[in-house]
Amino acid sequence: MQKKLRVVLAQLNLQVGDIKGNLEKHIRAAITARDKYSADVIIFPELSLTGYPPEDLLLRPSFISASNEALQQLIAEIQDIYCLVGHPHTDNQHLFNACSLIYSGKVIGCYAKQRLPNYSVFDECRYFEPGKQSCVLSIGGISTGFVICEDLWKLGPTQEAAAQGAQIIFSPNASPFEISKHEQRVSVLAKRAKHNQLPIIYVNQVGGQDELVFDGGSMVINANGEICQFAGFFNETLLPVDIDVTSTPTFHCSTTLSIPNKIERIYQALVLSVRDYINKNHFPGVLVGVSGGIDSALTLAIAVDALGKDRVRAVIMPSRHTAKISMQDASELIRNLGINMEIISIESVYENFLELLAPSFLNKKTDVTEENIQARCRATILMALSNKFNYLVLTTGNRSELAVGYCTLYGDMAGGLAVLKDVPKTLVYQLAVYRNQLSQAIPERTIIRPPTAELAPEQKDEDTLPPYAVLDKILECYLDHSQDVDEIAAQGFQRDLVIKIIDMIRKNEYKRKQAAIGPHINHKSFGKDRRYPITNGFKG
Repeated sequence: MQKKLRVVLAQLNLQVGDIKGNLEKHIRAAITARDKYSADVIIFPELSLTGYPPEDLLLRPSFISASNEALQQLIAEIQDIYCLVGHPHTDNQHLFNACSLIYSGKVIGCYAKQRLPNYSVFDECRYFEPGKQSCVLSIGGISTGFVICEDLWKLGPTQEAAAQGAQIIFSPNASPFEISKHEQRVSVLAKRAKHNQLPIIYVNQVGGQDELVFDGGSMVINANGEICQFAGFFNETLLPVDIDVTSTPTFHCSTTLSIPNKIERIYQALVLSVRDYINKNHFPGVLVGVSGGIDSALTLAIAVDALGKDRVRAVIMPSRHTAKISMQDASELIRNLGINMEIISIESVYENFLELLAPSFLNKKTDVTEENIQARCRATILMALSNKFNYLVLTTGNRSELAVGYCTLYGDMAGGLAVLKDVPKTLVYQLAVYRNQLSQAIPERTIIRPPTAELAPEQKDEDTLPPYAVLDKILECYLDHSQDVDEIAAQGFQRDLVIKIIDMIRKNEYKRKQAAIGPHINHKSFGKDRRYPITNGFKG
Protein backbone atom coordinates (compact mmCIF):
# COMPACT_ATOMS: atom_id res chain seq x y z
CA MET A 1 0.00 0.00 0.00
CA GLN A 2 1.39 3.39 -1.03
CA LYS A 3 1.66 6.11 1.59
CA LYS A 4 2.22 9.80 0.91
CA LEU A 5 3.68 12.50 3.10
CA ARG A 6 4.31 16.19 2.46
CA VAL A 7 7.15 17.60 4.54
CA VAL A 8 8.14 21.27 4.75
CA LEU A 9 11.78 22.12 5.45
CA ALA A 10 11.76 25.32 7.54
CA GLN A 11 15.06 27.03 6.71
CA LEU A 12 14.76 30.01 9.05
CA ASN A 13 16.90 32.90 10.30
CA LEU A 14 16.59 32.60 14.08
CA GLN A 15 18.16 34.78 16.78
CA VAL A 16 19.91 33.51 19.85
CA GLY A 17 17.99 34.46 22.98
CA ASP A 18 14.99 35.95 21.18
CA ILE A 19 12.74 33.14 22.33
CA LYS A 20 9.56 35.15 21.83
CA GLY A 21 10.54 36.17 18.30
CA ASN A 22 11.66 32.65 17.44
CA LEU A 23 8.38 31.23 18.73
CA GLU A 24 6.40 33.64 16.55
CA LYS A 25 8.43 32.49 13.52
CA HIS A 26 7.67 28.86 14.38
CA ILE A 27 3.94 29.53 14.65
CA ARG A 28 3.80 31.48 11.37
CA ALA A 29 5.85 28.84 9.55
CA ALA A 30 3.76 25.95 10.88
CA ILE A 31 0.47 27.64 9.93
CA THR A 32 1.82 28.47 6.46
CA ALA A 33 3.07 24.91 5.98
CA ARG A 34 -0.31 23.51 7.02
CA ASP A 35 -2.65 25.95 5.28
CA LYS A 36 -0.71 27.04 2.19
CA TYR A 37 1.28 23.89 1.41
CA SER A 38 -1.09 21.29 2.91
CA ALA A 39 1.89 19.79 4.71
CA ASP A 40 1.73 16.86 7.09
CA VAL A 41 5.05 17.71 8.79
CA ILE A 42 7.31 20.72 9.30
CA ILE A 43 10.95 20.34 10.40
CA PHE A 44 12.72 23.19 12.19
CA PRO A 45 16.52 23.55 12.69
CA GLU A 46 18.55 22.50 15.74
CA LEU A 47 17.73 24.39 18.98
CA SER A 48 15.34 26.42 16.89
CA LEU A 49 13.41 27.91 19.81
CA THR A 50 16.50 29.35 21.50
CA GLY A 51 18.67 29.98 18.45
CA TYR A 52 22.12 28.44 18.05
CA PRO A 53 24.55 28.58 19.80
CA PRO A 54 23.02 29.88 23.05
CA GLU A 55 26.34 29.36 24.87
CA ASP A 56 26.27 30.39 28.54
CA LEU A 57 22.65 31.49 28.34
CA LEU A 58 22.06 27.76 28.84
CA LEU A 59 23.51 28.10 32.35
CA ARG A 60 20.75 30.50 33.37
CA PRO A 61 17.66 28.79 34.86
CA SER A 62 15.43 31.63 33.64
CA PHE A 63 16.56 30.97 30.06
CA ILE A 64 15.68 27.28 30.27
CA SER A 65 12.30 28.18 31.81
CA ALA A 66 11.56 30.64 29.01
CA SER A 67 12.43 27.99 26.43
CA ASN A 68 10.16 25.46 28.13
CA GLU A 69 7.31 27.96 28.23
CA ALA A 70 7.74 28.67 24.52
CA LEU A 71 7.65 24.96 23.75
CA GLN A 72 4.44 24.52 25.74
CA GLN A 73 2.87 27.48 23.91
CA LEU A 74 3.84 25.98 20.55
CA ILE A 75 2.35 22.63 21.58
CA ALA A 76 -0.89 24.34 22.58
CA GLU A 77 -1.28 26.60 19.55
CA ILE A 78 -0.39 24.39 16.57
CA GLN A 79 -2.95 21.83 15.47
CA ASP A 80 -3.21 19.29 12.66
CA ILE A 81 0.45 19.30 11.58
CA TYR A 82 3.41 17.42 12.98
CA CYS A 83 6.19 19.80 14.12
CA LEU A 84 9.76 18.70 14.79
CA VAL A 85 11.14 21.51 16.93
CA GLY A 86 14.62 21.96 18.45
CA HIS A 87 15.00 22.98 22.10
CA PRO A 88 17.02 22.36 25.27
CA HIS A 89 15.45 19.59 27.33
CA THR A 90 16.05 18.89 31.01
CA ASP A 91 15.24 15.86 33.13
CA ASN A 92 15.93 17.89 36.32
CA GLN A 93 19.45 16.45 36.52
CA HIS A 94 20.87 16.90 33.02
CA LEU A 95 20.41 19.21 30.07
CA PHE A 96 20.10 17.80 26.55
CA ASN A 97 20.24 19.23 23.04
CA ALA A 98 16.90 17.82 21.91
CA CYS A 99 14.15 17.87 19.35
CA SER A 100 10.51 17.01 20.03
CA LEU A 101 7.85 15.80 17.63
CA ILE A 102 4.58 17.47 18.56
CA TYR A 103 1.08 17.09 17.16
CA SER A 104 -2.20 18.72 18.15
CA GLY A 105 -1.43 19.40 21.78
CA LYS A 106 0.74 16.36 22.44
CA VAL A 107 4.44 15.48 22.49
CA ILE A 108 4.70 12.32 20.40
CA GLY A 109 8.37 11.78 21.25
CA CYS A 110 11.62 13.50 22.21
CA TYR A 111 15.12 12.74 20.92
CA ALA A 112 18.36 13.86 22.61
CA LYS A 113 21.47 14.45 20.49
CA GLN A 114 23.95 11.61 21.02
CA ARG A 115 27.15 13.05 19.55
CA LEU A 116 28.12 16.43 21.01
CA PRO A 117 30.70 18.41 19.02
CA ASN A 118 33.46 19.87 21.15
CA TYR A 119 35.99 21.14 18.63
CA SER A 120 36.51 24.17 16.41
CA VAL A 121 33.72 26.68 17.22
CA PHE A 122 31.65 24.07 19.09
CA ASP A 123 31.60 23.68 22.87
CA GLU A 124 28.52 21.56 23.51
CA CYS A 125 30.07 19.35 26.20
CA ARG A 126 30.18 22.45 28.39
CA TYR A 127 26.38 22.49 28.48
CA PHE A 128 24.79 19.22 27.44
CA GLU A 129 24.79 15.56 28.33
CA PRO A 130 24.78 13.19 25.35
CA GLY A 131 21.61 11.26 24.63
CA LYS A 132 21.76 7.49 24.96
CA GLN A 133 18.89 6.22 22.82
CA SER A 134 17.65 6.34 19.26
CA CYS A 135 14.17 7.57 18.49
CA VAL A 136 11.97 6.14 15.71
CA LEU A 137 8.34 7.25 15.49
CA SER A 138 5.52 6.65 13.06
CA ILE A 139 4.38 9.67 11.05
CA GLY A 140 1.53 8.91 8.72
CA GLY A 141 2.45 5.26 8.83
CA ILE A 142 6.10 5.94 7.92
CA SER A 143 8.75 4.92 10.46
CA THR A 144 10.84 8.04 10.94
CA GLY A 145 14.19 8.27 12.72
CA PHE A 146 15.65 11.45 14.16
CA VAL A 147 19.28 12.58 14.40
CA ILE A 148 20.64 16.05 15.20
CA CYS A 149 23.54 17.64 13.27
CA GLU A 150 26.76 16.03 14.59
CA ASP A 151 24.94 12.69 14.83
CA LEU A 152 25.13 12.56 11.03
CA TRP A 153 28.90 12.93 11.02
CA LYS A 154 29.37 9.78 13.11
CA LEU A 155 28.49 6.22 12.15
CA GLY A 156 26.36 5.16 15.11
CA PRO A 157 23.16 7.22 15.37
CA THR A 158 21.87 6.74 11.81
CA GLN A 159 22.78 3.06 11.91
CA GLU A 160 20.91 2.59 15.19
CA ALA A 161 17.82 4.32 13.80
CA ALA A 162 17.93 2.05 10.75
CA ALA A 163 18.23 -1.02 13.00
CA GLN A 164 15.04 0.10 14.80
CA GLY A 165 13.14 0.11 11.52
CA ALA A 166 13.45 3.72 10.33
CA GLN A 167 12.44 4.19 6.70
CA ILE A 168 13.60 7.80 6.57
CA ILE A 169 15.75 10.16 8.66
CA PHE A 170 14.77 13.70 9.70
CA SER A 171 17.76 15.80 10.79
CA PRO A 172 17.58 19.31 12.33
CA ASN A 173 20.91 21.16 12.07
CA ALA A 174 22.78 24.30 13.04
CA SER A 175 25.82 23.92 10.80
CA PRO A 176 27.91 27.09 10.26
CA PHE A 177 29.30 28.14 6.90
CA GLU A 178 32.85 27.37 5.84
CA ILE A 179 34.35 27.63 2.37
CA SER A 180 33.95 23.93 1.47
CA LYS A 181 31.28 22.98 4.03
CA HIS A 182 28.50 22.26 1.52
CA GLU A 183 30.63 19.74 -0.32
CA GLN A 184 31.59 18.10 2.99
CA ARG A 185 27.95 17.87 4.06
CA VAL A 186 26.88 16.29 0.79
CA SER A 187 29.68 13.74 1.04
CA VAL A 188 28.77 12.78 4.63
CA LEU A 189 25.04 12.64 3.95
CA ALA A 190 25.56 10.53 0.83
CA LYS A 191 27.67 8.03 2.79
CA ARG A 192 25.06 7.73 5.56
CA ALA A 193 22.17 7.42 3.11
CA LYS A 194 23.84 4.76 0.94
CA HIS A 195 25.25 2.80 3.87
CA ASN A 196 21.86 2.52 5.58
CA GLN A 197 19.72 2.68 2.41
CA LEU A 198 17.75 5.49 4.03
CA PRO A 199 16.86 8.90 2.58
CA ILE A 200 17.75 11.89 4.75
CA ILE A 201 15.91 15.19 5.10
CA TYR A 202 18.49 17.71 6.28
CA VAL A 203 17.28 21.09 7.61
CA ASN A 204 19.77 23.84 8.46
CA GLN A 205 19.28 27.40 9.70
CA VAL A 206 20.48 30.62 8.05
CA GLY A 207 21.73 33.90 9.48
CA GLY A 208 24.60 35.60 11.24
CA GLN A 209 25.30 35.01 14.92
CA ASP A 210 28.32 36.96 16.17
CA GLU A 211 31.27 35.52 14.23
CA LEU A 212 29.32 32.53 12.91
CA VAL A 213 27.21 32.66 9.78
CA PHE A 214 24.79 29.91 8.83
CA ASP A 215 24.24 29.28 5.14
CA GLY A 216 21.18 27.03 5.10
CA GLY A 217 21.71 24.56 2.28
CA SER A 218 18.83 22.38 3.51
CA MET A 219 18.35 19.37 1.26
CA VAL A 220 16.87 15.97 0.65
CA ILE A 221 19.24 13.09 -0.06
CA ASN A 222 17.74 9.91 -1.46
CA ALA A 223 18.82 6.38 -0.52
CA ASN A 224 21.32 6.41 -3.40
CA GLY A 225 23.10 9.43 -1.91
CA GLU A 226 21.83 11.92 -4.49
CA ILE A 227 20.49 15.42 -3.82
CA CYS A 228 16.92 15.54 -5.08
CA GLN A 229 15.66 18.72 -3.38
CA PHE A 230 17.65 21.78 -2.32
CA ALA A 231 16.56 24.93 -0.47
CA GLY A 232 19.45 27.14 -1.55
CA PHE A 233 21.91 29.24 0.47
CA PHE A 234 21.56 32.32 2.70
CA ASN A 235 17.80 32.66 2.29
CA GLU A 236 14.83 31.99 4.54
CA THR A 237 12.45 29.59 2.87
CA LEU A 238 9.81 26.96 3.45
CA LEU A 239 10.55 24.12 1.05
CA PRO A 240 7.74 21.57 0.56
CA VAL A 241 8.84 18.04 -0.32
CA ASP A 242 6.57 15.18 -1.33
CA ILE A 243 7.41 11.64 -0.23
CA ASP A 244 5.86 8.52 -1.69
CA VAL A 245 6.39 5.35 0.29
CA THR A 246 5.80 1.81 -0.89
CA SER A 247 8.56 -0.36 0.49
CA THR A 248 11.04 2.56 0.46
CA PRO A 249 10.48 6.33 0.37
CA THR A 250 10.91 8.13 -2.96
CA PHE A 251 10.81 11.85 -3.74
CA HIS A 252 9.62 14.12 -6.49
CA CYS A 253 13.04 15.42 -7.53
CA SER A 254 13.77 18.98 -8.58
CA THR A 255 15.36 19.50 -11.98
CA THR A 256 16.93 22.85 -11.04
CA LEU A 257 19.66 22.30 -8.46
CA SER A 258 21.88 25.33 -9.06
CA ILE A 259 24.80 25.51 -6.63
CA PRO A 260 26.67 28.87 -6.52
CA ASN A 261 30.45 28.69 -6.78
CA LYS A 262 32.64 29.14 -3.71
CA ILE A 263 33.51 32.81 -4.33
CA GLU A 264 29.83 33.68 -4.68
CA ARG A 265 29.01 31.78 -1.49
CA ILE A 266 31.79 33.53 0.45
CA TYR A 267 30.57 36.94 -0.69
CA GLN A 268 26.98 36.11 0.26
CA ALA A 269 28.18 34.87 3.65
CA LEU A 270 29.99 38.14 4.37
CA VAL A 271 26.99 40.22 3.30
CA LEU A 272 24.58 38.21 5.47
CA SER A 273 26.97 38.32 8.43
CA VAL A 274 27.20 42.12 8.29
CA ARG A 275 23.45 42.55 7.79
CA ASP A 276 22.49 40.34 10.73
CA TYR A 277 25.16 41.63 13.09
CA ILE A 278 24.04 45.22 12.52
CA ASN A 279 20.30 44.54 12.48
CA LYS A 280 20.12 42.05 15.35
CA ASN A 281 22.19 44.38 17.53
CA HIS A 282 20.03 47.36 16.52
CA PHE A 283 22.68 49.65 15.05
CA PRO A 284 21.26 52.25 12.66
CA GLY A 285 24.22 51.90 10.31
CA VAL A 286 27.98 51.58 9.85
CA LEU A 287 31.05 53.72 9.33
CA VAL A 288 33.90 52.73 7.02
CA GLY A 289 37.22 54.53 6.70
CA VAL A 290 38.01 54.49 2.98
CA SER A 291 41.64 54.78 1.88
CA GLY A 292 41.59 54.07 -1.84
CA GLY A 293 42.95 50.57 -1.16
CA ILE A 294 41.29 47.28 -1.98
CA ASP A 295 40.47 46.17 1.59
CA SER A 296 38.42 49.23 2.48
CA ALA A 297 36.85 49.19 -1.00
CA LEU A 298 35.63 45.61 -0.61
CA THR A 299 34.45 46.28 2.95
CA LEU A 300 32.46 49.29 1.81
CA ALA A 301 30.87 47.35 -1.06
CA ILE A 302 29.86 44.52 1.28
CA ALA A 303 28.39 47.01 3.75
CA VAL A 304 26.28 48.71 1.06
CA ASP A 305 25.08 45.36 -0.29
CA ALA A 306 24.19 44.28 3.25
CA LEU A 307 22.46 47.43 4.52
CA GLY A 308 21.72 49.72 1.61
CA LYS A 309 23.47 52.97 0.75
CA ASP A 310 21.46 55.06 3.24
CA ARG A 311 22.85 53.17 6.26
CA VAL A 312 26.53 53.37 5.30
CA ARG A 313 28.83 56.36 5.89
CA ALA A 314 32.21 56.52 4.19
CA VAL A 315 34.97 58.71 5.57
CA ILE A 316 38.19 59.57 3.73
CA MET A 317 40.97 60.71 6.08
CA PRO A 318 43.98 61.81 4.05
CA SER A 319 47.43 62.68 5.38
CA ARG A 320 50.69 63.97 3.91
CA HIS A 321 51.38 60.46 2.61
CA THR A 322 48.06 59.94 0.84
CA ALA A 323 48.60 59.77 -2.91
CA LYS A 324 46.42 61.73 -5.32
CA ILE A 325 45.33 58.50 -7.02
CA SER A 326 44.18 57.12 -3.66
CA MET A 327 41.85 60.10 -3.24
CA GLN A 328 40.61 59.68 -6.80
CA ASP A 329 39.96 55.95 -6.41
CA ALA A 330 38.26 56.38 -3.03
CA SER A 331 36.01 59.09 -4.47
CA GLU A 332 35.15 56.97 -7.53
CA LEU A 333 34.28 53.99 -5.32
CA ILE A 334 31.96 56.09 -3.18
CA ARG A 335 30.24 57.59 -6.25
CA ASN A 336 29.81 54.11 -7.78
CA LEU A 337 28.09 52.90 -4.62
CA GLY A 338 25.91 55.99 -4.39
CA ILE A 339 26.78 57.08 -0.87
CA ASN A 340 27.82 60.47 0.47
CA MET A 341 31.50 61.32 0.76
CA GLU A 342 32.98 62.86 3.90
CA ILE A 343 36.60 64.05 3.91
CA ILE A 344 38.34 64.75 7.22
CA SER A 345 42.08 65.37 6.98
CA ILE A 346 44.23 64.06 9.81
CA GLU A 347 47.20 66.26 8.89
CA SER A 348 46.75 68.96 11.53
CA VAL A 349 46.05 66.44 14.29
CA TYR A 350 49.03 64.34 13.23
CA GLU A 351 51.28 67.39 13.20
CA ASN A 352 50.12 68.31 16.70
CA PHE A 353 50.97 64.83 17.94
CA LEU A 354 54.47 65.06 16.46
CA GLU A 355 55.03 68.43 18.12
CA LEU A 356 53.66 67.17 21.43
CA LEU A 357 55.90 64.10 21.39
CA ALA A 358 59.02 65.79 19.99
CA PRO A 359 60.69 66.29 23.41
CA SER A 360 60.07 62.65 24.31
CA PHE A 361 61.33 61.46 20.91
CA LEU A 362 64.49 63.59 20.99
CA ASN A 363 67.41 61.81 19.26
CA LYS A 364 65.12 58.98 18.14
CA LYS A 365 64.80 58.07 14.47
CA THR A 366 61.47 58.12 12.69
CA ASP A 367 60.08 54.58 12.54
CA VAL A 368 56.83 52.64 12.75
CA THR A 369 55.79 54.77 15.74
CA GLU A 370 54.99 57.72 13.50
CA GLU A 371 53.09 55.43 11.15
CA ASN A 372 50.95 54.08 13.96
CA ILE A 373 50.13 57.58 15.19
CA GLN A 374 48.45 58.25 11.83
CA ALA A 375 46.37 55.07 12.11
CA ARG A 376 45.32 56.05 15.63
CA CYS A 377 44.36 59.55 14.53
CA ARG A 378 41.98 57.97 12.01
CA ALA A 379 40.63 55.58 14.64
CA THR A 380 39.87 58.47 17.00
CA ILE A 381 37.90 60.27 14.28
CA LEU A 382 35.90 57.18 13.36
CA MET A 383 35.15 56.33 16.98
CA ALA A 384 34.04 59.91 17.66
CA LEU A 385 31.60 59.69 14.76
CA SER A 386 30.50 56.30 16.02
CA ASN A 387 29.76 57.71 19.48
CA LYS A 388 27.89 60.69 18.10
CA PHE A 389 25.69 58.84 15.60
CA ASN A 390 25.65 55.32 17.12
CA TYR A 391 27.00 53.87 13.87
CA LEU A 392 29.25 50.82 14.23
CA VAL A 393 32.76 51.11 12.81
CA LEU A 394 33.71 48.32 10.41
CA THR A 395 37.42 47.56 10.43
CA THR A 396 38.95 46.81 7.05
CA GLY A 397 42.01 44.62 7.75
CA ASN A 398 42.29 41.16 6.21
CA ARG A 399 43.40 37.79 7.60
CA SER A 400 46.90 37.97 6.12
CA GLU A 401 47.65 41.28 7.86
CA LEU A 402 46.12 40.17 11.14
CA ALA A 403 48.12 36.94 11.11
CA VAL A 404 51.49 38.68 11.00
CA GLY A 405 50.52 41.83 12.91
CA TYR A 406 50.66 44.15 9.89
CA CYS A 407 48.02 46.31 11.55
CA THR A 408 47.85 48.90 14.31
CA LEU A 409 46.32 48.09 17.65
CA TYR A 410 43.88 50.88 18.59
CA GLY A 411 44.40 52.19 15.05
CA ASP A 412 43.05 50.44 11.95
CA MET A 413 42.05 47.53 14.25
CA ALA A 414 39.63 49.77 16.15
CA GLY A 415 35.99 49.00 15.47
CA GLY A 416 33.11 46.66 16.20
CA LEU A 417 33.15 44.19 13.30
CA ALA A 418 36.11 43.03 11.20
CA VAL A 419 34.44 42.07 7.94
CA LEU A 420 37.57 40.61 6.29
CA LYS A 421 39.08 39.10 9.44
CA ASP A 422 38.98 35.60 7.97
CA VAL A 423 39.65 36.58 4.34
CA PRO A 424 43.25 36.19 3.08
CA LYS A 425 44.56 39.01 0.91
CA THR A 426 44.62 36.87 -2.24
CA LEU A 427 40.95 36.07 -1.66
CA VAL A 428 40.20 39.77 -1.19
CA TYR A 429 41.20 40.32 -4.81
CA GLN A 430 39.00 37.46 -6.02
CA LEU A 431 36.03 38.82 -4.10
CA ALA A 432 36.61 42.31 -5.49
CA VAL A 433 36.56 40.96 -9.05
CA TYR A 434 33.38 39.01 -8.28
CA ARG A 435 31.69 42.09 -6.76
CA ASN A 436 32.40 44.07 -9.92
CA GLN A 437 30.63 41.36 -11.94
CA LEU A 438 27.43 42.27 -10.07
CA SER A 439 27.85 45.97 -10.87
CA GLN A 440 30.86 48.21 -11.33
CA ALA A 441 31.85 49.37 -7.86
CA ILE A 442 35.57 49.00 -7.16
CA PRO A 443 37.86 50.98 -9.51
CA GLU A 444 40.06 48.75 -11.66
CA ARG A 445 43.17 50.67 -10.57
CA THR A 446 42.40 49.78 -6.94
CA ILE A 447 42.51 46.09 -7.89
CA ILE A 448 45.74 46.16 -9.95
CA ARG A 449 47.69 48.73 -7.92
CA PRO A 450 50.38 47.38 -5.53
CA PRO A 451 48.94 47.49 -1.98
CA THR A 452 50.22 50.17 0.38
CA ALA A 453 49.35 51.44 3.85
CA GLU A 454 50.46 54.97 2.83
CA LEU A 455 51.89 55.73 6.26
CA ALA A 456 55.37 56.60 4.96
CA PRO A 457 56.82 57.97 1.71
CA GLU A 458 56.63 55.52 -1.25
CA GLN A 459 55.53 52.75 1.10
CA LYS A 460 54.43 49.36 -0.22
CA ASP A 461 53.29 46.27 1.69
CA GLU A 462 56.05 44.22 0.08
CA ASP A 463 58.64 46.43 1.79
CA THR A 464 57.69 44.54 4.98
CA LEU A 465 56.00 41.36 3.77
CA PRO A 466 56.64 38.79 1.06
CA PRO A 467 54.24 38.85 -1.93
CA TYR A 468 50.77 37.97 -0.67
CA ALA A 469 50.60 34.87 -2.86
CA VAL A 470 53.63 33.53 -0.99
CA LEU A 471 52.53 34.79 2.44
CA ASP A 472 49.03 33.34 2.13
CA LYS A 473 50.36 29.92 1.17
CA ILE A 474 52.71 29.86 4.17
CA LEU A 475 49.85 31.00 6.43
CA GLU A 476 47.61 28.26 5.03
CA CYS A 477 50.24 25.61 5.72
CA TYR A 478 50.93 26.81 9.26
CA LEU A 479 47.50 27.98 10.43
CA ASP A 480 45.11 25.72 8.55
CA HIS A 481 47.15 22.53 8.34
CA SER A 482 49.37 22.88 11.45
CA GLN A 483 52.54 22.17 9.48
CA ASP A 484 55.92 22.96 11.03
CA VAL A 485 58.92 24.80 9.60
CA ASP A 486 60.44 21.71 7.98
CA GLU A 487 57.18 20.66 6.34
CA ILE A 488 56.55 24.12 4.94
CA ALA A 489 60.13 24.64 3.75
CA ALA A 490 60.00 21.25 1.99
CA GLN A 491 57.33 22.72 -0.30
CA GLY A 492 59.86 25.13 -1.79
CA PHE A 493 59.63 28.13 0.55
CA GLN A 494 62.79 29.75 1.91
CA ARG A 495 63.39 28.39 5.39
CA ASP A 496 64.43 31.77 6.81
CA LEU A 497 61.24 33.33 5.46
CA VAL A 498 59.07 30.59 6.97
CA ILE A 499 60.75 31.07 10.37
CA LYS A 500 60.23 34.85 10.10
CA ILE A 501 56.53 34.52 9.27
CA ILE A 502 55.87 32.02 12.07
CA ASP A 503 57.68 34.27 14.52
CA MET A 504 55.49 37.21 13.42
CA ILE A 505 52.38 35.11 13.97
CA ARG A 506 53.49 34.16 17.49
CA LYS A 507 54.51 37.68 18.50
CA ASN A 508 51.16 39.17 17.46
CA GLU A 509 48.85 36.83 19.33
CA TYR A 510 48.21 39.64 21.84
CA LYS A 511 46.89 41.87 19.06
CA ARG A 512 44.48 39.26 17.78
CA LYS A 513 43.09 38.67 21.27
CA GLN A 514 41.96 42.30 21.22
CA ALA A 515 40.67 42.36 17.65
CA ALA A 516 37.03 42.83 16.75
CA ILE A 517 35.10 39.70 15.88
CA GLY A 518 34.57 38.92 12.22
CA PRO A 519 32.73 36.39 10.05
CA HIS A 520 34.09 32.83 10.28
CA ILE A 521 34.66 31.32 6.81
CA ASN A 522 37.74 29.12 7.29
CA HIS A 523 37.91 25.88 9.22
CA LYS A 524 40.74 27.46 11.22
CA SER A 525 39.88 31.07 11.91
CA PHE A 526 41.02 33.72 14.37
CA GLY A 527 38.41 33.80 17.11
CA LYS A 528 36.53 30.92 18.72
CA ASP A 529 38.51 28.42 16.68
CA ARG A 530 41.95 29.58 17.90
CA ARG A 531 42.85 29.34 21.58
CA TYR A 532 46.60 29.81 21.62
CA PRO A 533 48.25 31.29 24.72
CA ILE A 534 49.74 34.75 24.40
CA THR A 535 52.56 33.87 26.77
CA ASN A 536 54.04 31.00 24.81
CA GLY A 537 57.59 29.68 24.67
CA PHE A 538 56.96 27.03 22.01
CA LYS A 539 58.45 27.91 18.63
CA GLY A 540 57.47 24.89 16.49
